[in-house]
Amino acid sequence: MVDAKGKNMKCLTFFLMLPETVKNRSKKGPKKPSSSSGSKLPPVCYEIITLKNRKKKKMAAEIFPSKKPANSNSNSVQQYHQQNLNNNNTIPSPNWQGLYSTIRERNAVMFNNELMADVHFVVGPPSGTQRLPGHKYVLAVGSSVFHAMFYGELAEDKEEIRIPDVEPAAFLAMLKYLYCDEIDLAADTVLATLYAAKKYIVPHLARACVNFLETSLSAKNACVLLSQSCLFEEPDLTQRCWEVIDAQAELALKSEGFCDIDFQTLESILKRETLNAKEIVVFEAALCWAEVECQRQELTPTIENKRKVLGKALYLIRIPTMALDDFANGAAQSGVLTLNETNDIFLWYTAAKKPELEFVSKPRKGLVPQRCHRFQSCAYRSNQWRYRGRCDSIQFSVDKRVFIAGFGLYGSSCGSAEYSAKIELKRQGVTLGQNVSKYFSDGSSNTFPVWFEYPVQIEPDTFYTASVVLDGNELSYFGQEGMTEVQCGKVTVQFQCSSDSTNGTGVQGGQIPELIFYA
Repeated sequence: MVDAKGKNMKCLTFFLMLPETVKNRSKKGPKKPSSSSGSKLPPVCYEIITLKNRKKKKMAAEIFPSKKPANSNSNSVQQYHQQNLNNNNTIPSPNWQGLYSTIRERNAVMFNNELMADVHFVVGPPSGTQRLPGHKYVLAVGSSVFHAMFYGELAEDKEEIRIPDVEPAAFLAMLKYLYCDEIDLAADTVLATLYAAKKYIVPHLARACVNFLETSLSAKNACVLLSQSCLFEEPDLTQRCWEVIDAQAELALKSEGFCDIDFQTLESILKRETLNAKEIVVFEAALCWAEVECQRQELTPTIENKRKVLGKALYLIRIPTMALDDFANGAAQSGVLTLNETNDIFLWYTAAKKPELEFVSKPRKGLVPQRCHRFQSCAYRSNQWRYRGRCDSIQFSVDKRVFIAGFGLYGSSCGSAEYSAKIELKRQGVTLGQNVSKYFSDGSSNTFPVWFEYPVQIEPDTFYTASVVLDGNELSYFGQEGMTEVQCGKVTVQFQCSSDSTNGTGVQGGQIPELIFYA
C-alpha cells in the first residue's frame, strides 16, 4: 500500500513531468461548461449498432469467427492486462516501473487501472453501466476528441463522464488500443467498437474493425453489414457487401440478418439490378422482413399490416418477371396483392394487350458468369476418358475473392449422351458445396455447365479442391496442355494436382476444364 504522503509525492512528480502548457492550464479558473459529446460527429443509431437484443448478439457470434489477439508483450504485461480488464486492481509493487523496460509496457500497466487515474467514465446504457478509470494524458495523446475534451478551450474539469451510447466492452477495446497499442476485436462487439472508434476519431482502430468485418463477410451477415457500412460511411465495406449480396443473393435474402435491416437498406436491395436471385425468393424475403418489422413497430403481423410496413417498396419487387408457376402458387395466393393487382398481373402473362402495372416489369440483369478455361486443347482416344465411379479432381487458388457457381465439364466423344455428375468443392477437407445433376452432351468438344445450388464464396490465397464423379457409358473428350496459371479478367487462378483424383485428372490433362464463377 502507498500511504497518503507517498501518494502526494507521486502526484507531484507526475505534475512536474507534464508540459508547461498543461500545467498552466490547470492553474486557470473554471472552464466554460460544455458537453463531452460536443464535437461535431456524424449521427448514429445506437439501437442498431450496439446489437443489444439477444437475437442479434447470437447471430453475430455465429457469423463472425473469433480471433485471438496478438501476443506482442511479455507474460507479466499480459498478466496485468487480464488482471486490470477483470478486476480493475492497482499495482501492488512500490517500484513497478522498474519491472518494464519500455514506455509502451509501462503505459500498458495503466490500462483500466485506478493508479493515478484522473478521470472516470460511466459507460453503457442505464440498464448496464460500468465505471472505468482513465488517464487524461494517455487518452489525449491517442484521440483528438479526448484532447479537446480534457485540454481544449472548452474543456471541463469533470471527474466523472457519462457515455450512455457506447457499450462497456467496446469502450474497453478502444482503451486497450490507446494504452497498450493492441487491437483485440470480438465478434459480439466489433460493430460497437467501430462506433466508438469513429466517435472518438481513432482511425487505425476503425480501419482494423472494418478489416475484421471484411474478412468475416459472408452471405449470412452481408445485409446487416451493408446497413452498418452505410451508417458508418465506409464505402469499401459497402462495396464488399454488395459483391456478396449480388453473387449469393438467395442465401443473403434467406438469412436471419436480412430481417434486421432498416427500411432504406431494404429499398436499396429490392432496387438492385444485379441481384442474382429468382424473383419469388425476393418476394418471400420481403414478406419475412415485413413480419419482423411489424413486431418492431408493435403491430399484429396481419396481411394488411405487412403491406403497410412495406409501403411503396412492394412495387420494387419485379413480380411480373416471375415464372408463371411461381406467381400462381406463391405471390397470387399470399394475400398481399389486391384482387385488381392479381388480375392485371395474370393478364400481363397471357394477354396480347398488356395492362399498365405499378410493379417493375423488366427482369433484373443479374450477374454474368466468367469462365476460367485451364486447357489449351482437347482430344479423345479409344481407351480414354472412362467413368466408373472414380473421382476427377483438381486444386486451385485465386488472388481475389470470387464465387464459384459451377464447373464446365467435357461430354461424349461418341455422339450424344447423358451423364450424371456429382460435383463438390472442398477446403482443407471440409465440404463447402456439392450438387448432383444430369447434363446432356451433343457429341461436340464443347464444355457443358453443371451448377451448384448456390454460388460458393472463395477466399484469396488458399487452395480449394474441385471434384466431380461422373457416371456415363460413353467415352468423353479430355483436356490436354494444361496451364498452372490462368489470367481470367482481373482474377489470377493457379492450379495444382489433387490427391483426391483417382481417375487421372491433373494439371496437364483430364476433366474439369472450366471453373465458372462470379467476381
